[in-house]
Amino acid sequence: MKFAITSRGDQVSNTLMERMKTYLLDFHLEHDEDEPDIVISVGGDGTLLYAFHHYQHRLDKTAFVGVHTGHLGFYADWTPDEIEKLVIAIAKTPYQVVEYPLLEVIIRYTTGEKEARSLALNECTVKSVEGSLVMDVEIKGQQFETFRGDGLCISTPSGSTAYNKSLGGAILHPSLHAIQIAEMASINNRVFRTIGSPLVLPGHHTALLKPVNYADFQITIDHLTLLHQNVKSIQCRVANEKIRFARFRAFPFWQRVRDSFVCD
Repeated sequence: MKFAITSRGDQVSNTLMERMKTYLLDFHLEHDEDEPDIVISVGGDGTLLYAFHHYQHRLDKTAFVGVHTGHLGFYADWTPDEIEKLVIAIAKTPYQVVEYPLLEVIIRYTTGEKEARSLALNECTVKSVEGSLVMDVEIKGQQFETFRGDGLCISTPSGSTAYNKSLGGAILHPSLHAIQIAEMASINNRVFRTIGSPLVLPGHHTALLKPVNYADFQITIDHLTLLHQNVKSIQCRVANEKIRFARFRAFPFWQRVRDSFVCD
């Protein structure tokens, strides 16, 4: 088996990374940064997001596992004092693959330049660089509303516990083949009206955001933020690709939610 390890970059995470690399090599596993079968993320959820984007070109061949060196994460389920146990499991135990849905974002431009396609593990957010965001929202090819407000957040089920939750969105189990649209400070009065509630779209429905006015947009894909100009439309739907996690033990989603938001 070929493996790669990514680190958050702090001293604790780097030390753990080197220890795990040494242990795995002692078990005669092959270290391969280019074509790993398994990627071990040492740090937090942000570190795993980085690893996901680095290896998104081979999602059908690579599985991910996380070790958290800070607070409990939704993607990192192993602790530093368990790395020997994890190494033995990787070296000796066939792992179960758990797949989570991803968000596909396609940005098209009025200038005719090539469309930009991205995958998000957590979410995509759309904001106007200046003033309120004004977007026509089409769902499954039909006009749904004209949104006016600070912005829109389109999230995956696994990302529903992140920015989406802070916007009042629902927490979705990652086994659901769906995406969610949550509003950021929408404008609602006698003239302007939005749905005012998060929307959950099934896998066969596509959301299309169309700018009403010419504007520059700040569009984030997980932790990556870029300025986009001359935007014609932003298409969001459940991607055909999925992320694969290597599971060596039970990691119940609702227990993670409880540990993160309910328990002391």
